[in-house]
Amino acid sequence: MKDKLLLKSYIGFSALYLLIILMDRDDLAWFMKPFLLPFLGLAVLFSEGFSTKKVLLSALIFSWIGDIILMFADKGELYFIFGLVAFLISHIIYITLFYKQKNTRTNEKTALYWTGIFVILVYFAMMIFLLFPKLGPLKIPVLVYATVITTMLYFAFKGSLIWEKSAANAVLSGAIFFVSSDSILAFNKFYAPVPLASFLIMITYLVAQYLITVGILKLNQKK
Repeated sequence: MKDKLLLKSYIGFSALYLLIILMDRDDLAWFMKPFLLPFLGLAVLFSEGFSTKKVLLSALIFSWIGDIILMFADKGELYFIFGLVAFLISHIIYITLFYKQKNTRTNEKTALYWTGIFVILVYFAMMIFLLFPKLGPLKIPVLVYATVITTMLYFAFKGSLIWEKSAANAVLSGAIFFVSSDSILAFNKFYAPVPLASFLIMITYLVAQYLITVGILKLNQKK
């Protein structure tokens, strides 16, 4: 029961946080941001035990560290880079998490599999094509990060073909939202200003973390 209450609290607190961003109260939003992901972390902590529970917790912890560091990104480029590193580690942990999930179905959709890979590669190529000329000294770090998030998306997509369907769809949707959030952030920072950037980055990010967490919990719930 505690985990379900904490998940509902995350939704409520996130909705309030997003409303405050829309009201242009960045001062209040700044103080609220560190308290968002702990709801998900505690929900996982109080959930039933499963083999990859610590892996999921680790991914959420590094995402939370990234959140904290990026709060100071306006103080200097180093904060952005260190925040990028924290999220890079988080994405690597998510890749490990997705890889370790048990298969419950056989993938018999070869055409869908290769279509998915094609779409993922097109996304990667487009982002690199658009951003690379604008990155300056950050070309290599951003290229590495883009490669890792694309890999994370691939493992979520691959898992969606072999995991329990409803949970798999949640994880894949979460991965897509996560990539969307990172893409909006990168596009806004390096290419051109995006209207309502802060709101769009955070709503896609918060939905992503929720869907991945709920999906993984559902995949591992005891029957």
